[in-house]
Amino acid sequence: MKKTFTINISGSVFHIDEDAYEKLQNYLQMLSSHFGANAEGREILQDIEARIAELFNEKKQSEEKDVILEEWVDDVIERMGKPEDFIEGEEEDEQEVSEEKTSATTSTGKVKRRMYRDPDSRVLGGVCGGMGAYFSIDPVVLRIIFFVLIWITGGIVIPVYLLLWIAVPKARTTAQRLEMRGREATVSNIEKSIKEEVKDVKESYKKFKDSDSYNKGKEQMSQFGEVVYSVFRVALKVFVILVGALMILIGFVGLVSFLTSMVVGHSVFDSASVTPWFVPDFQMSGFANYFMSPGSWTVLMVASAFLIGIPLLTILFIGTKLIFRYKTNNKLIFLGAFGVWLVSLVVVIIVSVGQIKDYSKRTSVNQSQVVECQDCRTLYLELGDDNYYDNTGYEIDLDRMKVVSEDGEVILLGQPRLDVERSSSKDFIVMIRKRSRGSSQEAAKENVEEIVYNFTQNDSTLYFDPYFTIEEGSRWLDQEVDITVKIPEGKRVYLDDELIKIIYDIENVSNTWDGDMVGKYWEMTDLGLEHDKD
Repeated sequence: MKKTFTINISGSVFHIDEDAYEKLQNYLQMLSSHFGANAEGREILQDIEARIAELFNEKKQSEEKDVILEEWVDDVIERMGKPEDFIEGEEEDEQEVSEEKTSATTSTGKVKRRMYRDPDSRVLGGVCGGMGAYFSIDPVVLRIIFFVLIWITGGIVIPVYLLLWIAVPKARTTAQRLEMRGREATVSNIEKSIKEEVKDVKESYKKFKDSDSYNKGKEQMSQFGEVVYSVFRVALKVFVILVGALMILIGFVGLVSFLTSMVVGHSVFDSASVTPWFVPDFQMSGFANYFMSPGSWTVLMVASAFLIGIPLLTILFIGTKLIFRYKTNNKLIFLGAFGVWLVSLVVVIIVSVGQIKDYSKRTSVNQSQVVECQDCRTLYLELGDDNYYDNTGYEIDLDRMKVVSEDGEVILLGQPRLDVERSSSKDFIVMIRKRSRGSSQEAAKENVEEIVYNFTQNDSTLYFDPYFTIEEGSRWLDQEVDITVKIPEGKRVYLDDELIKIIYDIENVSNTWDGDMVGKYWEMTDLGLEHDKD
């Protein structure tokens, strides 16, 4: 019982028994040591392995066996040439070696020619070149005959040529080129063929290199390279100047605009004053005080001045240097400016993080009050008077927040939200929930206590203020006021038309939109609020 191995020869996989494997391995190792590891030697070995793979495939088809036997390897070595044949042949004359190989070849049988397309002698597809090699005829003669047949047959021979182009394979390997010429693809013939190809290439290149056209072309390419280099150098200079001019323009305009805004007293952010909800005398610094702690805005603006101004100066400096190309060597100025810029960046980050921290915690406080109206079946809800409707001072309106000025006093307003729910008792109840943010729960609670909101009662009617106020000097820290009116089951509520300004998502049985609920009576049932048409 013999071992079998799986090997890969030139991309083909074969199964081979142990004795055959050792003999084939020794043969290939001897070929590898003989031809060496240079490019030419590797190419010869590749073609030899391709030819060995072809012979093994032919054996598998003829013998109808899947495992390569030792006899097959002996037969392949006999056909390709024994190691001592091509090693001793190097010491003999090239012609004598050729004759010996020819006799060795003929002893194994007549070599079969195969038709291939010759890629080394082609005009279109190499069909005529391959036929010339197959029939030992000059390909030029065949091309002339083919050209004449085109005129004689009226072009009928053209499809024949195309059919041969498709059907006849191209001679890709050295072994196939040898078969095309009727020569056995032995080791010596493959070596000789590749060396002849390399020799032809070297001679062709030498002739081309020594020709006048090559020298003229080399000189023209050198001149062309100099022209391209000169054009590229000029284009690069123009590009650098354009970039420098653009940087000067950006730096100058940005710096002038920034300094002007700072000197005049209107911050860069004051451009917001042109929006519809601001009036011309609005100051961003005053507006920022409603959101930031005292003094933070000033520190932030000073740090921002360096943070923005230094890069603008740097852009202006680089632009002038690109255009005028003067030399500077004062690293202390650069390092000092960079240090100031880094400090400004750290200050901006610290101040910003500190202000954001004031919004990190949130708390709420609930207040409940029973409406003194025991005998009332219907509770009327109306919006109180808007005391700031005709306000002549400047006004800011941002997300349910307003800032108004009245008699020189700045007032911070917020808009409450009204909801209606079922009461768990037999009384009408008004619950007011105040919420605010702060840096801690204690700070948030203190901010809640600064919220002022009122409503009044007159018999069965409740009047809700349209705004809640925040004590003077306080900041806007996302303060909110939610009003919930609780209605006992079996009793009604009337929503005045003006309440559309503050009601917020009142649930009802019919899923009626808030805007359509005003001006109507609603009765609290076991299912929820239902429209009462009586």
